[in-house]
Amino acid sequence: MASTHSDPLSVDEAPGGAGEEERAEGEEEKAEGEEEKAAEWSRGAQVPVKVLRAHSAAVTAARLCFSDSCILSCSSDHRAILWDVESCRPLRVFDGVHSRTISECALIPNSNRMVTVSWDKSIVATDLETGQTLWSSRPAGLLTSCSSSCDGRLLVCASDPQNSIHIMDASSGQTLHHVSDHHRSIITRCRFDPHDLRVATVSADRSIKLWDLLAQKTTVSIDSNHSNVISDCCFTNSAHFLCTASWDKSLKLWDLQTGGFRSHGGTKLQRGHEGSMSSCSFSADANLLASGSYDKTVAVWDVSLLCQTLILKGHSDWVTDVSVSADRKLVASASKDGTVRLWNIENMEEIPAVMEKRRTEGTGVHILKCEECGKPFPVSRLQTSELLTQCVFCRLKSPSRYRPQPPPLM
Repeated sequence: MASTHSDPLSVDEAPGGAGEEERAEGEEEKAEGEEEKAAEWSRGAQVPVKVLRAHSAAVTAARLCFSDSCILSCSSDHRAILWDVESCRPLRVFDGVHSRTISECALIPNSNRMVTVSWDKSIVATDLETGQTLWSSRPAGLLTSCSSSCDGRLLVCASDPQNSIHIMDASSGQTLHHVSDHHRSIITRCRFDPHDLRVATVSADRSIKLWDLLAQKTTVSIDSNHSNVISDCCFTNSAHFLCTASWDKSLKLWDLQTGGFRSHGGTKLQRGHEGSMSSCSFSADANLLASGSYDKTVAVWDVSLLCQTLILKGHSDWVTDVSVSADRKLVASASKDGTVRLWNIENMEEIPAVMEKRRTEGTGVHILKCEECGKPFPVSRLQTSELLTQCVFCRLKSPSRYRPQPPPLM
């Protein structure tokens, strides 16, 4: 298949792979038959891919879960599906729970349960093994996003047009906190931080807010300087950084630990997508970031270099969600084309274009001059250079001169 672009980092599907035939007439019948057999990795592709077909409408979310042995997806077809990663077969289809588009799904950690939110204004907890509905609640408004705390005790969901969040007990569905008018416009994503101390929300109003669970109020509010809707956000496992994806075609990293965003804003990743960004997801070690876009592609980023290393092509419509496996070998993507794709990026470092990118970009380290002793010292591009004006030895001698400021109270 001839390439229509000149980007050396782009990877198209191999000839004879899962390409145009997926979009042929009768696709739904084919999908039904393929539920009975295991999907195979595409042959001849630089990045092997499996295509998971069982949804009959746009897939709104796809999340690797259960130690990356499964994928949990949900769709505008009102269904959620739990897939086996090895065979790419549906293990269980959850139907009849919602009457409208399921906007997001989330696994509840330390349990065998999931939660789904929908445009039918309901949030539902379901037992993944039995398919039984454990509880259902109807906060006011259309529900746009949901997330579970890492300890599995709390849930958060966002509602429109109230622009509010609801903090709920995961076992009963009881609302513990309701924060109304949290943003000036629709909340597009809500996420617990990895320490379960704060809830991050992003919005069409282009702002980022952190709501403190102990103080029970917003402690950090950031004007992102994104020029369009912020569509998604994700934390690193350390909670040091938050990444935001926007319809302005950019990703930004926010240093929440040192508060560096107060002096210079977020760190913008170079060479974004050609279309609006819909989603972002860090690997467990935060060295890799995946993003999805309305330009139908998935991008893989090297966080230390702050640059894009690979573009994955194959979806025939908007990419709506991405998820990265803990070992950084797999990326799952959901799309408006009704499919979930599983990309094997384990050997991407052997792709010539990626190798060349590594060589030209270097190590992702800046060399700064210490203002105290005058000696050079290395700093990661992710660290806030405005705050790091001394080498580690001089900072240890005079620790009072280097104190990250706490977030401002509102």
